[in-house]
Amino acid sequence: MVQAKRSYVSPLREQAAARTRELILVRATELFAERGYGRVTVADIAAAAGVAAKTVFASVGSKSDILNRIVDQGVDASGYERAMAAILAERTPESVLRTLAHGTRAGNEGQFTVHEAIRKALPVHEDGEALWERATADYRDALRTAARHLHTLSPPPVHSVAETGDLLWHWFGPAGWQSLVTDSGWTWDRAEAVLRGTALAALYRDDEPDRQDGEPDS
Repeated sequence: MVQAKRSYVSPLREQAAARTRELILVRATELFAERGYGRVTVADIAAAAGVAAKTVFASVGSKSDILNRIVDQGVDASGYERAMAAILAERTPESVLRTLAHGTRAGNEGQFTVHEAIRKALPVHEDGEALWERATADYRDALRTAARHLHTLSPPPVHSVAETGDLLWHWFGPAGWQSLVTDSGWTWDRAEAVLRGTALAALYRDDEPDRQDGEPDS
């Protein structure tokens, strides 16, 4: 009886393939962020990575597959769980917002190229809305958790829990950072300071006109 030969996979070959795959994703992210997803071809990505186009397809798939991998990597690298642990450990509104501003700044600054790549793909991607939802779902949930935490502290925000979560997303979500840093040319330090101050002033102002006595927080 002839036994079938076991296939042998070289660890060195696997490591080389992983490095090639990572290089392709890095170069694709850079190109998508710089030119926009619709203006980049697989041949462009291959040239930037120094490989053949067939290697791109074999390693990571189509251009759409590459973008999906970029989104997944961005979510995995966001570090939102560690940031949320630091936020939930704070016991004053001021310290919560300071930690939140710094944590979201660090995430957006560190993932700037990834966010730009995704953002510029949305208008032309065949499933842009679902892509953005997948890219930001954990981020938005984290800010809702921060809003609920703020309402356990004294004093609570003048807005409801839901409205507080929406406002935190407005200020500290990707659009808030993009508006000031990317579109307006602010430094990250300046944007962090102003967004933190804006949130503190708006959430804890004494002259809230729309909140009625006895209105529930959530």
